[in-house]
Amino acid sequence: MYFANPYYSWQKGAIENTNKLIRQYIPKKESFEHYTDKRIMSIQKKLNERPREKLNFSTPKSEFFKHVL
Repeated sequence: MYFANPYYSWQKGAIENTNKLIRQYIPKKESFEHYTDKRIMSIQKKLNERPREKLNFSTPKSEFFKHVL
């Protein structure tokens, strides 16, 4: 487990990067209330199927299944 100091975004780079990716679909300060579960799942799927440089341009989804199966 890792604890970061509040407002020290450089201590939690992966979280900040994920938040940035989410903001491509949901603007900052916009309420999640009007987003359906189906829409949230669609965004989640897009993010998990997006190639990442850190994973040698593989996707988080494929890397997960490589290690689980």
